[in-house]
Amino acid sequence: MSEQVGTRVPMYTPEFAADPHRAYREMREQYGSLVPVELAPGVPATLVVGYRTAVRILNDPERFPADPRAWQAGVPADCPVLPMMQWRPNALRNAGSEHARYRQTNTAGLAGIDHYGLQGTVERAAVALINSFCTAGSADLVRDYAFPLAFQVLNTLLGCPVEIAAQAAEGMRAIFEGVGAEHGNTLLIGALLRLTQHKRAHPAHDVTTRMLRHPAGLTDTEMVHQLATLYGAGIEPQQNLIVNTLVLLLLDDRFRGSALGGSLSTRDALDEVLFNDPPMANFCISFPPRQVLIDDTWLPPDQPVVISMAACNTDPTIRGAGFSGNRSHLAWGVGPHACPASSLAYLIAQEAVDQLLDALPELHLAIPAPELSWRPGPFHRALLSLPVTFTPTPPLPER
Repeated sequence: MSEQVGTRVPMYTPEFAADPHRAYREMREQYGSLVPVELAPGVPATLVVGYRTAVRILNDPERFPADPRAWQAGVPADCPVLPMMQWRPNALRNAGSEHARYRQTNTAGLAGIDHYGLQGTVERAAVALINSFCTAGSADLVRDYAFPLAFQVLNTLLGCPVEIAAQAAEGMRAIFEGVGAEHGNTLLIGALLRLTQHKRAHPAHDVTTRMLRHPAGLTDTEMVHQLATLYGAGIEPQQNLIVNTLVLLLLDDRFRGSALGGSLSTRDALDEVLFNDPPMANFCISFPPRQVLIDDTWLPPDQPVVISMAACNTDPTIRGAGFSGNRSHLAWGVGPHACPASSLAYLIAQEAVDQLLDALPELHLAIPAPELSWRPGPFHRALLSLPVTFTPTPPLPER
């Protein structure tokens, strides 16, 4: 039995973002399944890179609860990762009965979404965005397509007016990037309070209204934090899933010769991305309240334990030969905090990719692949931009 000692691996550097899989391999070789890391300068944590260890932790909320309050008491207010990790009255950062209350409200709001109607919502957003650049012969698929599509679709589902949505998006981006994160958190909370109050006064057939009407009777403050969770999950990770799937389709010869020609489905590419480059590469954070022994290692109390979905999915002890139809990855989490919207995220990403490739089948990367730049940060797997070229085409008919 040992305690975690030695040099911590920084997860916030451009070098880590450029080649995280090499970093995961080196971590596993040096430390095994539990790795001492820094999420930001001076913010220690344990990163779990072993698949079976991660599954045990995710299914053990008593020893590994999601409540960070004891941890954050010792964290400065300007810590860049604090807004992503701090306690909020939501399902993500609570345990026990409070977790159940918040999660039931969230799932009830999401359950009312009509999947067929959602497909139409994505199609309309995709066609309008494609028409905004299809005659130019070039685009940045992060700025011009994936981000605005995820943004528009989520705001449609939530019934969020445009001016409120713009403020929420600005705040959420700052939180994810850890630059001006404290101000970003203030912007986000303010926007979502406005949305909550707007929907109390003007209910409609949308996720926000269904959550407000749930028997749990959430207060305005509680509603704000449920909506913050939905924004956190529905924009940045959704954008990254779309973009990372497009990267695979553009760069990998196995897909380049077949997926665009139709013999492999977009779902095959999505499955591979969810294994190798999940949009949230390192997350599912817990905070053990007391010293805990796992894999012959003592983990300290009140220090974050972060699951590396990307590293666990590529753990050589469980890695299989293929991805098609394989759903054993941890991209959506497992256990009581597993993502309740995974089927919706899958549908949105698949429709977004299919609409783009149907409209512009001859997409090509505009720069050499090694020049693609990944955004630094301990949690996401996200490109700064995805520049492409294609034969200019006339606009599509809009529904």
